[in-house]
Amino acid sequence: MDAVSTAGLRKTFGRRVALDHLDLRVPTGEVHGLLGPNGAGKSTTLRILLGLLRADAGHVELLGADPWRDAAALHRRLAFVPGEVALWPNLSAGEVVDLLGRLHGGQDARRRAELVERFDLDERSRCGSLSTGNRRKVALVAAFSCDAELLLLDEPTAGLDPLGEQQFQRTVREVRAQGRTVLLSSHVLSEVEALCDRVSIVRAGRVVETGTLSALRHLTRTHVAVRARRAPTGLDRLAVVHDLTLDHTVEDDVTGGGTGVDVRFSVDQDGMGAVLEALRDSGVTDLTSTPTTLEELFLRHYDQHDDQHDDQHDDQHDDQAGAR
Repeated sequence: MDAVSTAGLRKTFGRRVALDHLDLRVPTGEVHGLLGPNGAGKSTTLRILLGLLRADAGHVELLGADPWRDAAALHRRLAFVPGEVALWPNLSAGEVVDLLGRLHGGQDARRRAELVERFDLDERSRCGSLSTGNRRKVALVAAFSCDAELLLLDEPTAGLDPLGEQQFQRTVREVRAQGRTVLLSSHVLSEVEALCDRVSIVRAGRVVETGTLSALRHLTRTHVAVRARRAPTGLDRLAVVHDLTLDHTVEDDVTGGGTGVDVRFSVDQDGMGAVLEALRDSGVTDLTSTPTTLEELFLRHYDQHDDQHDDQHDDQHDDQAGAR
């Protein structure tokens, strides 16, 4: 069964469309990344899943129930870390952790103590004096201390130091090993790449791509760096090769003297065979191929859609000009 399922989800605020038929599926036991810039619709999606907002249209199901009708029961089965953590200023950090634990029906005391130590949380400090990062730690300790089936995390490492981020990743991996589900909305692409089984890219209120990172990498290209004794011939004529550069002034370490050539380019996923054939007679001494990072994939995907939007805008402008 899916822990999260939405179909055709739509939400507007006046004339602004926040969600435009958003489809999202998160199987039970998966760590799923929700990617998109500010305004893409990620936070609105999370608020609907929490039962804080009611969708205008579409279907949404959380842990087999309706988050709007069954919000009270569902909140005992899930944990939420908001993008902006607001705490009771006169309570201590430990008191807030305990209060949030009671709202979930109790905590694992040993797990709570372990997480307090892991995140180096000072339980005695008043929340009104805590930094952004320490308020975040309070929310994370409270969320991970309870036995939640589903964790909804909105920018969960914002304000954390590198050690805190490392401990967060460790804790998420432990939660996944227990068979629990995590929906992670984040701008930290390296974090998503390290943790998530699958990712969904959200744009203008819609999920425009979803899948494993290896599957999504078909959207872009592999980067290749070659050291060779001679410049390859025919590489520039291959349609699968892009951004080709050659540097003839490099020293050839293999031959012990003279100059070689450094060749750099990117290649479509189905073009590596043709590239190797073109390089066959160039005396290759070193070849490195680097798969696309999640950041490159994400930015390229958005750049492509921006270009399409600009083309559509230009076409509409031309049509309007022609009509006049």
